[in-house]
Amino acid sequence: MEDLKPRIGVYYAQNATVVTLTDEKILEDDDIKALEESIMPLIDGAVNLVIDFSSVQFLSSAVLGLLIRISKKINEHKGKLKLCGISARIYEIFKITRLDEIFDIYDDAKKAMLSLK
Repeated sequence: MEDLKPRIGVYYAQNATVVTLTDEKILEDDDIKALEESIMPLIDGAVNLVIDFSSVQFLSSAVLGLLIRISKKINEHKGKLKLCGISARIYEIFKITRLDEIFDIYDDAKKAMLSLK
């Protein structure tokens, strides 16, 4: 069912590519695979990537694994990854797994982009 695939919005700012996750729930393996297939091609060369979670209310732990893979690829290309718009519920997962110590997390995309200057 194509309509269940995660959808993203992408826009290019002066210093970053901003990916907005538009689905409220990212839980199924197929959704995560489609998300990975949408984001990974955006990482070519040294790119600064901001991923905005403002619309996301629920995600599976597999999404955390995807974020780690994205981060690794960005680091290999000498880019930077910033996350933003993470709800309090999802932020708790980041704290429990200590990923809040690994990822740079901001309130919104504007603050994340300002951190790249």
